[in-house]
Amino acid sequence: MRRFVCVVMATLALAVSARAEQDVPEPEGYRTDNYRAAVPARLAGARVVTTAEAAAIWRAGTGIFIDVLPRAPKPANLPAGTVWRDQPRLNIPGSVWLPDTGYGKLAEATEAYLRRGLERASGGNSAALLVIYCQEDCWMSWNAAKRVLSYGFRNVVWYPEGTEGWERANLPVAESQPEPRTDEEGGR
Repeated sequence: MRRFVCVVMATLALAVSARAEQDVPEPEGYRTDNYRAAVPARLAGARVVTTAEAAAIWRAGTGIFIDVLPRAPKPANLPAGTVWRDQPRLNIPGSVWLPDTGYGKLAEATEAYLRRGLERASGGNSAALLVIYCQEDCWMSWNAAKRVLSYGFRNVVWYPEGTEGWERANLPVAESQPEPRTDEEGGR
């Protein structure tokens, strides 16, 4: 009996320890490194949604889904004549893909790209419902949602489970292309 109690206590201790590791504090500023790590459960000023809630918004067509997953750059050292093909991005159907806009620090050109993309997607309506996401346990979407709030958008939803949570729920995905950049909107 004593051994059973010890096993139960050890199991409970592990469960509490695992939960404590997931209780990530919300920082004041943007996350600027180690982007693929556990994220906070909240974002001040935004509504945080589960996959079921994001799917309900998507099915109702009441929100604009903004994917901020970075785009892999073309390697600078490719041999001459090598054909470069971007890896396809499968995301939530109908999403606007604004890659590289979730870093903690953005170049002016990338920030302008994000602002223009949001303006186009929302039709200039700061009350439009914007659902910001990328992948699970990725600070890029947290940073981007925080930044979108700072631009004056008032109806921001952060979907932290991203495409991984979406696919786990067997919801449809579609191949996507990033929103075009102007020549001056090069790097991050």
